[in-house]
Amino acid sequence: MIQNVSRGLITWWRGMDRTLLVIIIALISIGLVLAMAASPAMTDRLGIDDPFYFLYRQSAFAILGVVGMLGISSLNPKGARRLAVLALFGALGLMVLLPLIGYEVKGATRWIRIGSFGLQPSEFLKPALIVTAAWLFAEEQRGAPIPGRVIAFGLYIISIGLLMIQPDFGQSVLLTLCFGGVFFASGLSWIWVAVLSSLAAAGSTLAYFTFPHVASRVQRFIDPESGDTYQIDRAMEAIANGGITGAGPGEGEVKNFLPDAHTDFIFAVAAEEFGLMASLAIIGLFALLVARAWTQAMRLQDSFAQLAVTGLALQFALQALVNIGVNLNLIPPKGMTLPFVSYGGSSMLALTFGAGLLLAFTRRRPGAYALRHSS
Repeated sequence: MIQNVSRGLITWWRGMDRTLLVIIIALISIGLVLAMAASPAMTDRLGIDDPFYFLYRQSAFAILGVVGMLGISSLNPKGARRLAVLALFGALGLMVLLPLIGYEVKGATRWIRIGSFGLQPSEFLKPALIVTAAWLFAEEQRGAPIPGRVIAFGLYIISIGLLMIQPDFGQSVLLTLCFGGVFFASGLSWIWVAVLSSLAAAGSTLAYFTFPHVASRVQRFIDPESGDTYQIDRAMEAIANGGITGAGPGEGEVKNFLPDAHTDFIFAVAAEEFGLMASLAIIGLFALLVARAWTQAMRLQDSFAQLAVTGLALQFALQALVNIGVNLNLIPPKGMTLPFVSYGGSSMLALTFGAGLLLAFTRRRPGAYALRHSS
């Protein structure tokens, strides 16, 4: 019995894409360092006695998330797919109940209170829908007797509808881009590209005229004098003050003034305290994560695994791009966390859930990868 378990663990570890694992652990570690830097200022502002309250909580979420990630990574593709489908319907079910049992923060009802923990179902929706859509697209490619694309689009439309009820325009945009990316990778025609692009443009225009907070953010981005740009201004100031080497650990000022310094603007904290080189290192780690995942995806034999890996890596890339873009004032504010780095329990658990699925699909097993031919 013990020998079988040991043999299984050795097989699992040998099959693991350790490059991806190291990159993910590195990003989580950076997030804990930044949580340690930002926590005292945040607790002082909120009147919390323990100066490292947020660090302890983030550490607990990180440990729980990594344990779950490693457990999920041991699943075979069928098991990972089943888990994603269950997570998708679980997230959709909770999102349906949000108007009844959720609580409001900054004008949006996105969270369910479980003790001191706020669960955001939409965070788990993203990787779950990506994997489920990848499976449905792949099944239709194989000629399975199910309307895979129709079902996938139905789930996507339901998801977007529930997100807009909250409302959460940023997550809707991110989910749309990820869904479109998986659909594109599955081999859609350029006609579909034009149709989807037109629908996306129409949806964005409708959101601008329907939701005042969306219009306000766009207007403030175009014309900073038209509204409050305090957080963006302070973030830009912090990045400029950081220079090449930074002010030093704990010496930054932005965390003392920004309400979202530990979440949406954690990149500005990193830039101010650790400088340009640390900022580039964070960006480089995300670039390596995506490059490694997509390189592995191209070698996978199974089209479902290819599409799932492509979509999951795209989610990490786009979410990081949006967060960093907002910090650099390159795009309107979206209220989106920096993957694995920003503080947040739901965010950390959902991202490690997605990372576990990514590691499960990229794990080396007999027949998973195409053989390399030497010339």
